[in-house]
Amino acid sequence: MRTAPVLSTARLRLRPHVLDDMAALEAFYATDRAAFIGRPKTRTQLWYGFASEVGSWDLMGHGAWAITTQDGALVGQVAITQPPHFPEREIGWLLFEGHDGKGYATEAALAALRWGWQAGFATLVSYITPENARSVALARRLGAVHDPDAALPEGDGPEDTVVWRHAPDTDGSPEAYA
Repeated sequence: MRTAPVLSTARLRLRPHVLDDMAALEAFYATDRAAFIGRPKTRTQLWYGFASEVGSWDLMGHGAWAITTQDGALVGQVAITQPPHFPEREIGWLLFEGHDGKGYATEAALAALRWGWQAGFATLVSYITPENARSVALARRLGAVHDPDAALPEGDGPEDTVVWRHAPDTDGSPEAYA
């Protein structure tokens, strides 16, 4: 069984999820912070989403990481995923209440991108709700560019989702992150 590799940055650890992380995700999805993310309607749907992001490592070689500070505090999640309704691999992120404004999402996303480039991914996208200004700003900080010609997730229209494209030449080559 393959699990998420542990990635470390100056302030963060990206580690495989553990079952206890589900409680923090459940609390996150109960807040307005989750307004722009497909919010599970029941604990069963949350479980299926959580389990798929953990199991994707074994099935597809990529998935979700828990973001923790170096002292172990869980602050969010970053993931490279491609569920069946996504036409491309996506990098996505979320931070729990009280942890934004510290650069954690940028630091974690850069570590995940570096991993993706080293794994040989030629491109990744971020599917972002147009009104989600904070995620759009982060995609731009990461060097992503709006790709209006990219295919959208099944069932989404341009009013639902904007595609931001990440590539080694915009987000940095693997060597730039070494």
